[in-house]
Amino acid sequence: MSPTHPPIPEKTTTVTIGSISIGGNAPVVIQSMTNTDTADIEATVQQVIELAHAGSELVRITVNSAEAAAAVPRIREKLDAQNCAVPLIGDFHFNGHRLLQDYPDCARALAKYRINPGNVGKGKRRDEQFASMIERACEHGKAVRIGVNWGSMDQELMARLMDENRKHDTPKEPADIMLEAMVTSALESAQQAEKIGLPHDKIILSCKMSGVQDLIRVYQTLATRGDYALHLGLTEAGMGARGIVASTAALSILLQQGIGDTIRISLTPEPGGDRTQEVIVAQEILQALELRAFTPTVVSCPGCGRTSSTYFQQLAQDIQTYLHEQMPRWRTHFAGVENMSVAVMGCVVNGPGESKHANIGISLPGTGEKPVAPVYVNGIKTVTLKGSHIAEEFQTIVEDYVGKNYS
Repeated sequence: MSPTHPPIPEKTTTVTIGSISIGGNAPVVIQSMTNTDTADIEATVQQVIELAHAGSELVRITVNSAEAAAAVPRIREKLDAQNCAVPLIGDFHFNGHRLLQDYPDCARALAKYRINPGNVGKGKRRDEQFASMIERACEHGKAVRIGVNWGSMDQELMARLMDENRKHDTPKEPADIMLEAMVTSALESAQQAEKIGLPHDKIILSCKMSGVQDLIRVYQTLATRGDYALHLGLTEAGMGARGIVASTAALSILLQQGIGDTIRISLTPEPGGDRTQEVIVAQEILQALELRAFTPTVVSCPGCGRTSSTYFQQLAQDIQTYLHEQMPRWRTHFAGVENMSVAVMGCVVNGPGESKHANIGISLPGTGEKPVAPVYVNGIKTVTLKGSHIAEEFQTIVEDYVGKNYS
């Protein structure tokens, strides 16, 4: 568990969930989770659609009661009726073995089950109840994510490793034993699932921590001990900037090292906040690392004493909003448009240069500069805008560019 980790072996296992491929050479997949009461069918359907529309390729829902389990097939039916094919993942704790057994329609409607080894049961019952859930997955041909969480560790396993550690001449620190227990729990559970009959390519592993450095260490270790597909996420990441920064710091390091096949950004939403923010953050991380592209990139300067006017700030915001709003339509009709770059700059210092590097760029006048805005298309100045309708005219130029350059 040292800071310098062994080389990460090439992953060859690919898990298929619906039309989504996870692992191997497949792109990193974005996942999210509803926070509705699953028994509230209409609310859950609405939030799943919102998350899928925002770009979530897998959506997890809580299945914690008989009412929730009974609602799952109806949720799937209503999603299909609205042409929302996003795969649903059932999140099970404590009573998942009973729910999957008692509600076979729920077991069939879900595309994947998430099982937490620390919450399956204790002693002999733990093995029996875990086996029951894996048997249902085998019966219905479903994938399983074995998701270990540091807040709900298998205490019997922890005690066993602690006892073994005390017998060593040079015992490890308790924090190292915790990380080792996370990895051991995931791998032993996966091996147990395969012995029961679950195919190797139906298993995804995760070991979620709430500390950035802990998460990096545990996944670096996990990645060297097998070729299972891995789901990344900083559990209980937090709210607002703290959650975004912590998740970005942890996941970016791992993804850059080739670790991770699906990701979720577990943000605490602000009261009344939009759940889709976690999807947008996940997209921005993958796009910033140039692993995937989801929407055209807007390059804009931070502003300084040369840009006392806020006009360029407003235009940058308007353009970014405009691009996001157009993407559902553009994605269908204009292949590759997500790779387009648009520059909105605030003065003559870097404005023309950045504008020339983008597919389309506009350089707005800074303080004391001539009140005109040259526009560059593919590095060539094509027009100079002025007056009170610069924003509308620039959006028209962007729309025309998309229509002419993407098919």
